Amino acid sequence: MADTPKQIFIKGIWKDNPVFRQVLGICSSLAVTNLLTNTLFMAFGVMFVTAFSNFTVSLLRDHIPARIRMIVQVLIIASYVMIVDILIKAVNPDIHRFIGPYVGLIITNCIIMGRAEAFASQNTPWLSFLDGLAMGIGYSLVLIVIALVREPMGFGTLLGFPLPGREIWWHQWTIMVMAPGAFFMLAIVTWISRKIQLNLEKGGK
Repeated sequence: MADTPKQIFIKGIWKDNPVFRQVLGICSSLAVTNLLTNTLFMAFGVMFVTAFSNFTVSLLRDHIPARIRMIVQVLIIASYVMIVDILIKAVNPDIHRFIGPYVGLIITNCIIMGRAEAFASQNTPWLSFLDGLAMGIGYSLVLIVIALVREPMGFGTLLGFPLPGREIWWHQWTIMVMAPGAFFMLAIVTWISRKIQLNLEKGGK
């Protein structure tokens, strides 16, 4: 029996979370999470592309020849990435100058290609849209959690605004601005989430 919308959301956000369960989409989680604003824009981009590319692939799945399906999927994903790139550039050119190259890399994000092939090509458009949205939300939540730690510790700000009393207590953790800080935070988030999952599984027995 096919998963219900509720089960799809639970899988995307927690049970099959693309970052800490499937270890996919790691590049962007390391690249843009030093600032929460950048993270939010990237999260929007991935959610939009994953949801609508899933929907479109599912809608066309019976009309795409099997031998060229991967090429068609890439073209669909690239089209939505271009839309996201244009939107971000129009809304906030300053943010676009920083994350623009990473937005382009959404095309090669394993999460999006993986869901298009594993789910959208075998399910209805509505369920595929929900699956893409859930995976995008699960991905986004991990990035936001990492950014909520990296930006305050690395810059003493949140969403670009100085933290209260920053000049009194704050001391810059330079490593949090650098890629190793993202690796450490990703490892910590993965460890905590898997520990929680193990405890839930033990409690359910």
